Amino acid sequence: MSAALPHGAAASLVVGFAVTGQAVARELVERGRAVVAVDDGEPRADAERTAASIGVELVWRPSRARLAALAAGCELVVLSPGVPPGHPIFSVADTGHIVSEIELAASLATAPVVAITGTNGKTTVTSLVTEMLLAGGRRAEAVGNIGRPFIEAVGEGAADTFVAEVSSFQLAWTRAFHPTVACWLNLAEDHLDWHADLNEYAAAKARIWANQDHDDVAVVNADDPVVMKWAETAPGRVVTFGREGEVRQLDGMIVAPSGEICTVSELPRRLPHDVSNACAASAVALAAGAGREACAEALRRGVPMRHRIELVGQHAGVSYYDDSKATTPSAVLAALTGFEHAVLIAGGRNKGLDLAAITRGLESEEQAGRGPGLGRLRAVVAIGEAADEVSGAFSGSGIVIRRAGSMGEAVRAAATMAVAGDAVLLSPGCASFDWYRNYGARGDDFARVVRLMAGEEAGGPGEAGAEQVREQGGVR
Repeated sequence: MSAALPHGAAASLVVGFAVTGQAVARELVERGRAVVAVDDGEPRADAERTAASIGVELVWRPSRARLAALAAGCELVVLSPGVPPGHPIFSVADTGHIVSEIELAASLATAPVVAITGTNGKTTVTSLVTEMLLAGGRRAEAVGNIGRPFIEAVGEGAADTFVAEVSSFQLAWTRAFHPTVACWLNLAEDHLDWHADLNEYAAAKARIWANQDHDDVAVVNADDPVVMKWAETAPGRVVTFGREGEVRQLDGMIVAPSGEICTVSELPRRLPHDVSNACAASAVALAAGAGREACAEALRRGVPMRHRIELVGQHAGVSYYDDSKATTPSAVLAALTGFEHAVLIAGGRNKGLDLAAITRGLESEEQAGRGPGLGRLRAVVAIGEAADEVSGAFSGSGIVIRRAGSMGEAVRAAATMAVAGDAVLLSPGCASFDWYRNYGARGDDFARVVRLMAGEEAGGPGEAGAEQVREQGGVR
């Protein structure tokens, strides 16, 4: 058993008792550990039932003194994803006993781990790599931030390779996490409400390969100078992807040093970031043992991604796209490069990021002759808590800016400014928690309002129906 899990039946403390925390507690109990869980949220009946069913003591909103007493009696303190750095657990517990869930899961795994991180594209690349390995006959499973807790999959033991999507939150508290293939896709401003600054954020990302050895592989983006600089710290072999990378697009073909993989025209979607993701996934999968034909098979089939530039409706010649997963300015820029003319719906709860980076990025594109830049935008609709910041980011650009107090208002305002052939793009650049429980609820609400608007104009339900749609979408 790994050093991450001390021998014996000493008590363990699980911090956070949502999906991942519950999976951690269940696995520890099954391994003979006594478990106490704490959660800072309001008491939930379903969590109480789960704790009782697996024999876990659950403490809601413990005082600092109570938390210190609980931590003092535990040799292992496991963090659920997203426990913030200001949480009192870090000052009352022995830091030598604290591990993240991915660290614990990886220490218990008997199969190799492939790990993927980055500001944008993690879920897509994790999904593609998993499909490539499956196409090559491996029993691969996608775990981590992609949806299923890593610890839960480890407990079942059915996979021969784990493909883990990991965040900076999770990586920050790793000490021995050792994936055989570790991929860092890109770096842009994100989570500066969590990390002290961009360098701390980057340092957390770089922990993805900190414990590799010379037999392991670090896959890095040749087009990202910050990632390339951090790659100098990688102990193992470095493989690059991107325009200047070893796995790249060349004459309309995705190629690797070992040969051609497939043509770009065979990809289900061929926006610039789609091609970059295809190259990244191929580089990772090849390093993990997949063949080129298995990579090609998965790329041709693709993986449908919810809330990532997802076409949800067409009306009056205008196409409506849900890109609710885009919660950073860099993700918004990546989405906009796929459209000649768009009306952008942006805003929500800012994560401490500079939203003016969107306009600067578009201006740089135009100045470098890589595209129309700000000319891509027909108009901008600003929503949510960050509406003032969105408006400020585009002020002086000459772009029409409207504000909306609900998703229904936003879609209708966008529809009045779009012309046939345009796209209306929900790409918020912000988190969803001002109006919605998560980005998925935000995207679903957008899609329902789009369908409702089209139905209204065809004689469907009226504004009362729109209000019902907003409620069902999770608006707070």
